[in-house]
Parts: sequence; structure tokens; C-alpha cells
Amino acid sequence: MLNTADDIRSPLKTAHFMKRILVIGAGRSASSLIKYLLENAPQFDWWVTVGDMDLTLAQSKVMGFERGRAVMFNGLDENARLPYLQEADLVISMLPASFHAPIVKACIQMKKSVITPSYLSDEIKAMHLEAVQQGVLVLNELGVDPGIDHMSAMEIIDRLKESGAEITGFESFTGGLVAPESDNNPWNYKFTWNPRNVVLAGQGGAVKFIQEGTYKYIPYHKVFRRTEIITIPEYGRFEGYANRDSLKYRSIYGLEAIRTLYRGTLRRVGFCKAWDLFVQLGVTDDSYVMENTETMTHRQFFNSFLAYSPKDSVETKLKYYLNIHQDDGDLMEKLEYLGVFDNTPIGIKNATPAQILQRILEKKWSLEPNDKDMTVMFHKFNYQLGGDQRELHAHMVVMGEDQTYTSMAKTVGLPLGIAAKHMLQGTFSATGVQLPIQKEIYQPILSELAHHGISFQERLFT
Repeated sequence: MLNTADDIRSPLKTAHFMKRILVIGAGRSASSLIKYLLENAPQFDWWVTVGDMDLTLAQSKVMGFERGRAVMFNGLDENARLPYLQEADLVISMLPASFHAPIVKACIQMKKSVITPSYLSDEIKAMHLEAVQQGVLVLNELGVDPGIDHMSAMEIIDRLKESGAEITGFESFTGGLVAPESDNNPWNYKFTWNPRNVVLAGQGGAVKFIQEGTYKYIPYHKVFRRTEIITIPEYGRFEGYANRDSLKYRSIYGLEAIRTLYRGTLRRVGFCKAWDLFVQLGVTDDSYVMENTETMTHRQFFNSFLAYSPKDSVETKLKYYLNIHQDDGDLMEKLEYLGVFDNTPIGIKNATPAQILQRILEKKWSLEPNDKDMTVMFHKFNYQLGGDQRELHAHMVVMGEDQTYTSMAKTVGLPLGIAAKHMLQGTFSATGVQLPIQKEIYQPILSELAHHGISFQERLFT
């Protein structure tokens, strides 16, 4: 590995490598991606540059590999990133979703193809024509959700259509959860992904979907009470709650006439009912800053959302306000486990309710050093074939190896790495801004993912 100061600050000076890959962002989700690229670099004659503002983090991801280097730069700084973009044959942006657009725009202008794992934004979508004119491929939504969900769904949809089936219903759920052997708290949950996204889940407008031909809408304050029970063989029961706008996937998946289309998130049974207490109380609100949070305790924080009483305890007021009955002991157990009634200082200034709740949760829901995570995905298809009504279930369960190569890192990073390989080999003929819903894209990616233990088991009900 090149590791001199000059190599760290400057573009690559050795020009004999066939293809050069630039990965921008070396965070947790990039671990398996970087490992895949570096392990395959000798065979395919790649050179992999990993850039991050945290040089130590980037170095930790390329350490021990001969065909990789770590560099330090701010991916949002146009001048800092320019020399690294210029030398690259392919760019993979692992930055937060809101930061992709300027990198994608710069790549298109320089005729560089680029991959992101994030939801396709309107800003990037508007670059389609320019990307086509430049002859480059901008491949988005290529992680796990979005990503593997699209590819696995399209593989089944195309297969059913080719058999002459009429698809009448499609439901899809994904969950980032703690592995069974590390599941040791009454919530059956720990943070395996961005905690802020968990706290703010369901916000940003009404959830939209279609059910038996009728449009359905769920406002935020009802999202976590409208759940569906799902059983995964060998892993038991889960509950799914609706998320985002499912309606847009009718056109994406070519299912314009479908009667039921629903996408959601998986949790263990009982989580949603307990989480709804936070929603009803108002502690997931991120729209305003509270006063005196630097001196506030957990107990005072929750009490600030309850009516004043000179006699009643916080516990009593909370039970009354949230209509928690005597036989709802599991709900109180969950709250007590999190320490919501403790006099523990919160420890942050000028915070919103959502930020304070996140801080409290992180104290109990953070993964321990030896904990492992689990990613679960479930699809249900209803269809008609030969006059018969049929139902197909497909599920995927992926376990993490450790705190670096988590199931999330594997299911996000490996599809990106495999796609990068095929893009550099010229396997994909598509250009412009695309999603991985074309057979020439999803088929080779799913095929190789299966060799890494990421595959679906199917059950047919007739």
C-alpha cells in the first residue's frame, strides 16, 4: 500500500494500472465494498483509492492490501476532490444521500460513470439526458433497501410475467435488526444503522400505498399502530409497518395495474406498539429546540411532555396520558429498561426532542463489541396463473460477521462492488441515470451475491 505523505495528498502517479476506482467515504457501510474491491483488484488489474476526511479510518479499510491507498479529502470540496475524480475510471459515492448530486454532476461532465447506494433524488434524475449524451452510467439505489429489494423483486416479477402470470399484489419488507444471539433486551432491537433515521422513521408526510384497488394513507401518528405480522421460517415472527410512498413503485416495477402494493420496515413483534408511545408523547419531534437541555435529566425530559401534578409521579402521569393499562407490563418494562424515569443527565445542549431521545436510546441500544446484526427481507406476491390464485413468499436473512463486516455493510457494499466490476468490464449497455431493475444489471449481481450467501428462499402457496 502506498502510504507516503506525497501519496496521501496527491493524485496517483503510477499509470500502469488498467482501471482505477475511487470510493468516496470510508464509513461503516463501505467496509465490505472496499474489501471486495481490494480482494479482486489483482485479478482484474484495478487500483482502488479510498478517500475520506478521516485519514485513519480510510487507512484502516485498505490496510494489508497492495492495490489500494487511503487519501484524505473533503468530498464536498470541489477543488479537493477534482484530482481524484480526474484520475478515476469509476467513482462510488458512499457519502450521505444529500451529498451525491454535486459529485454525480462532476463525474458526468468528466465522462466518468458513478454508483451510489441511495434513493434517486430529483436533482440526480434531472441529469439523465446529460449522462446519456456523455455516454456514462449513473447507477443509483444499489444497496440493500433500496437495492437488493429492487433486484430480487424484479427477478421474480420478470419470471412470473414470462410464465404468463398476472401479478395482483406485491408486498415487500426489510429490517436491520440485531442477530438472535445478541438479542438481549426487551425491545428485541439495537441500532445497526443510522440511529437518527430510526428516531425519525415514518415522518415527512403520510404513508401511501394501494390495497385491493383502494388508495390508502396513514398519517404519522398512526403508522406504528397499523402493522402486519410476518413469519420467516427458522427466525420466527416479525411485524412490519408501512414506509414512504409505495405508489411510485408501480411504474418502476412495471406493475401499473396491480391492486395491492405495499412497502414496509420489519421489527420484532411488540416493538411498534412500544415505539408508538414515543410518537404519541411527542418526543420524536425534530422541529424545535428545547430549553435547558444541558441540565435536564431523562426523567425531567419525559415529564416536560406531561401535565403538571403536585401529587402524581411521572410514571403515573405517563400511564394515564398514554392509556397504559395494568396488564401492559411489557410496555413499562421496555420504558424502564431505557431508563426514561432515571435521573441520569442527558448531556447535550440546545437539542430537539428527537435528538434527546436518540441520546437516551444510544445508551441502551448500541451494539456491544461482540454483538452481531441481522438483515431480513421479505417479499409476498399474489398472482393468477392458468385460472389459479397463487401466493409466493421469498425471504433473505443475512448475518453480520463482526462490528466491521456487519450484515448491513455486506448487503449494502457487495452489490455496489459487483456492479463496479461489471461496469468496468462493459457488461452493462445502459447509459444515463438508472436503477438496477434491468435484467442485464440485476441478473449478474444477484448471481454473484448468492455465492456470498446473500440469496432468497422461496415458498409457493396454491
